[in-house]
Amino acid sequence: MADRAPPNLDQERRYWEQGDSVVVGIDEVGKGAWAGPLTIGAVVLPATGRVNGIRDSKMLTAKVRGELFGRIDNWARCWSVGHASARECDELGMSDAQRLATRRALDELPLAADRVLLDGNWNYVDWAPSASIVKGDQTCLSIAAASVMAKVVRDQIMSVASNDFPAYMFENNKGYPAPQHRMALAGYGPCVIHRKSWAFMDDMMWSNYERYDRAQIDQGSLFAA
Repeated sequence: MADRAPPNLDQERRYWEQGDSVVVGIDEVGKGAWAGPLTIGAVVLPATGRVNGIRDSKMLTAKVRGELFGRIDNWARCWSVGHASARECDELGMSDAQRLATRRALDELPLAADRVLLDGNWNYVDWAPSASIVKGDQTCLSIAAASVMAKVVRDQIMSVASNDFPAYMFENNKGYPAPQHRMALAGYGPCVIHRKSWAFMDDMMWSNYERYDRAQIDQGSLFAA
């Protein structure tokens, strides 16, 4: 079977030709993790130059992602990340947490977005011109680059967190439900960076740990323009 064609700038060029100078690729990492933040990467690429080897971060080894991180940093017009903490994921739910982290990432960019490109079929950016692209992390270069930047930054966060919570081996599993992570949860219960509204909390053996019941809070101020 032939290798899948690498992501390219076709989508970006489409919007550049329409007059959108700042086209931002967006992708998330950490959505399925049991611990740690949900992280959004945002990347604005130039029309000239090229960094070979950029792919969806899930298709790359940690070593290759680390090498690409510096090359994308040097090539991109600008890039940023935004986070929603584990507590915010619990309190807001994952959909609104993703919106919040995306807004934070876009706010960190030194350039205002003319167009935001999102991976998938859900367009959750309703405060800026945007478009969703199915399999965008495999076909759209700025989205793929965003996935790499977000993954490297989040992995670094989880590796640092492992110093405070060594039993969970976050340096290896990055907060995802790997066997050693599950064993640590069974033995020690959750730590402060676990998402306590998630279903795994129902299986806690410890009576003093209960699944988080999401508060009915006013979220309007978080998403105001």
